[in-house]
Amino acid sequence: MSSVSHSSPFRGQPLMGGFLSLPLEGIRIVAISQYGAGPYATMHLADLGAEVIKIEDPSTRGDSAREVRPYTQHSDSLFYQSFNRNKKSVTLNLRNPSARDVFHRLVKVSDVVFNNLRGDQPAKLGLNYGSLRSVNPKVVCSALSGFGTTGSKAVEPSYDYMLQAYCGLEDITGNPGTPPTRAGIPVIDLATGFAAALAVMTGLYRVSKTGKGCDADVSLYDVAISMMSYLATWHLNKGFIPQKTDDSSHPTLVPVQNFQTKDGWIVVMCIKEEFWDRLCLELGAGELAKDPRFRDFEARTRNRHILIPLLKEIFRTKGTAHWLEKLRGKVPSAPVLTFSEAFASPLLDERHMIWEIDAPGWGRLKEAACPIRISDSSYARRPAPRLGEHTEEILRNLLGYSKEEVDSLREKGAV
Repeated sequence: MSSVSHSSPFRGQPLMGGFLSLPLEGIRIVAISQYGAGPYATMHLADLGAEVIKIEDPSTRGDSAREVRPYTQHSDSLFYQSFNRNKKSVTLNLRNPSARDVFHRLVKVSDVVFNNLRGDQPAKLGLNYGSLRSVNPKVVCSALSGFGTTGSKAVEPSYDYMLQAYCGLEDITGNPGTPPTRAGIPVIDLATGFAAALAVMTGLYRVSKTGKGCDADVSLYDVAISMMSYLATWHLNKGFIPQKTDDSSHPTLVPVQNFQTKDGWIVVMCIKEEFWDRLCLELGAGELAKDPRFRDFEARTRNRHILIPLLKEIFRTKGTAHWLEKLRGKVPSAPVLTFSEAFASPLLDERHMIWEIDAPGWGRLKEAACPIRISDSSYARRPAPRLGEHTEEILRNLLGYSKEEVDSLREKGAV
């Protein structure tokens, strides 16, 4: 989308025979980001073919994700690999005056400048559109931060666990009577990564329509609040107060929850009245469907203290597989799998959700794949880069620096 002619160096590997194109091939993104949310955003864009040039500060040994335990080696970790495949790494100290020319040359031939610094930092480091418009008037400057680039908390750092606490998620997660509880994975980080990727593509589409670049501001806080969705609407308009519930049950739709079986757990989703009728039939409990205490959602919610123990007793009489077979195609249901069971499911192969990538030092790595499917398209599949692996390539081949100039920049601590 940039006026500068450039093409992605990646080549797709089709899921099935024949060469398939990379959907985002030709888009170049300069990414100043580390750890989780930011790298997660640009990784999915890189999976789809965008050329993502990861800027890492040589004075701090690069992305801190490289050191995340337990699986680490030689400034690399499996955590880092999980967020940075298909990218290139360039060492560049943006606080070093000698690095500014390098950075501006790179911006001039790129479509996006992406960062996940504190909200006050992009303007200070010259990473926002106001600072870079004169370098590239079409550049999209995307910022992912804890609290956004405006507001009283813009200067503060933030992480997923903090935002789960800020948005009320910890207050409503877990069983009644338990302390505030976070989700099992960094859901705010990961959701914000997807939101930031959407912001990048929205900005690029805007450029294609107007010819002008822009700032794109996404924050963990904003995404966390947005994710409260219908609960926020209920609370803000009707004063509804979400409460922790037993067995991961829905607050107003009954029965929508986990049930213990003879040998495990099953989740049942009666989100329509017709599913309730079918559930009663398959459980051999037709009398429950006719009971006026359970005639509709309102009645079942009011009398859940009576109904749920009856259903629990029935589900405990048979194993999970039995109930899944009985309910298949009739009532939405699923087994509650252990983590190991989830990653042994045949669905993973059916949906091509595990990628294998040759990674130096790690061998043949298996990773969760990009979840986006674009017809007649493929994906890039390269391991996360070593620190500064592509510095020479980018500075000399793309930006036109001589070997002597690159050596001089190294001596000055710029790269």
